[in-house]
Amino acid sequence: MKDFYAQLVDGYDQNLNKDGVNGERLAKRFASLAEIGVSEQRFWRPGYSADEKKAKELVKEWMREAGFHVREDGAGNVIGRLEGKNAEAKAIASGSHVDSVPNGGHFDGPLGVLAALEVAEAWRETGYQPEKPYELLIFSDEEGSRFNSGLSGSMAMTGEADLDEFTALTDFNGTSFEQVLTEYGSSLEGYRKAKRDITEELELFVELHIEQGKKLEQEQQPVGIVSGIAGPAWLEVVFTGEAGHAGNTPMRGRKDPLVAAAAFIQRVAELPATISDTAVATVGKLDVSPNGTNVIPQEVKLIVDLRDIHEEPRDQLLEAVRQEANRISKSSGVAAKLSQKTKIKPIPVEEKWQSQLSESLRKFNITPIRIPSGAGHDAMILGRHIAVAMLFARSRDGISHNPREWTSLNDCVTAAHILKDFIEQQQSATAG
Repeated sequence: MKDFYAQLVDGYDQNLNKDGVNGERLAKRFASLAEIGVSEQRFWRPGYSADEKKAKELVKEWMREAGFHVREDGAGNVIGRLEGKNAEAKAIASGSHVDSVPNGGHFDGPLGVLAALEVAEAWRETGYQPEKPYELLIFSDEEGSRFNSGLSGSMAMTGEADLDEFTALTDFNGTSFEQVLTEYGSSLEGYRKAKRDITEELELFVELHIEQGKKLEQEQQPVGIVSGIAGPAWLEVVFTGEAGHAGNTPMRGRKDPLVAAAAFIQRVAELPATISDTAVATVGKLDVSPNGTNVIPQEVKLIVDLRDIHEEPRDQLLEAVRQEANRISKSSGVAAKLSQKTKIKPIPVEEKWQSQLSESLRKFNITPIRIPSGAGHDAMILGRHIAVAMLFARSRDGISHNPREWTSLNDCVTAAHILKDFIEQQQSATAG
């Protein structure tokens, strides 16, 4: 803890300790969480693990000290609530997650949780009472590193989780989702009952996260505004040709699926720019069979990951990729089989919230920069049901999901101030 804490406070600007927000307190809490899930080999807090639960229990203790009424639902989501002057009003909510990817970093997730907690700590120190209820949410298993299927907590809270799909999941040890829940202290029935009527209970959810990119660093700004959260569409493409001996099969007349796949992948990289300036496409997984040095492949299977923060251009890109696969199949004589694997609705952030976040940034002399989020977040799941807003804090070298992940304490505290200011704007605003 001491080494990580010392790194955080080294060079910290004490002038940022104001309006009840305290950088040293935030740093100590980052350092305490960073100790949970550490082994000699790596750092890892999988969803629904003893370490994720331990991290939640620690934050729950801090939440109670800050005045929250705290409960945990059957999906393991932690829900802290501060009552407002108007107890009947819908709540303003903020938070994130405390699980991690294998060998990940200490800011992805915890920044959003601890900054949301720091807002309440600042209110307690300054005697501010919110008009509307305020909730701090810690979602379970956001990263999905245990079951290769993340956002489990937010999907349970919104009622989006398909129990048939979840019961079919097994973790890295072959343990079923149901057994993992039992070991965690819940059950499938408890997971099902985690659903809330959030449209009636929550007015807005705002999430603070590290950027996972270099835009803010390039623009020399500590905090930016998320313009939308990209929805991924995954398309599996299987090219099937004719296997043969690499030395005895003439080049002319070959039906090589890897050559076809290579031409296809090149086009996948070129297509997004023809459709949208926020669209991206990636082929990150390729399976070649039989995968021999001196064998022309029989089959190549790949998955195309397509994303945009707007649904229409994302779907246009998806169709363009389909057409390109079929065109290359026809011209090469190699068969192509296409299968849709995932298609998640993107969530643009309403201009209203982006404008109000801009106001908060300008109060701290920060130039508003709007950035699309290519990664998924719990805000994406909640955003299908209620209004959401999102902030990014600068990440050194744009690194995330890596032990070198780093956001300076100055930037973390600045982001907490902006989150606090924005939430206070909503506290004084009339709903609707």
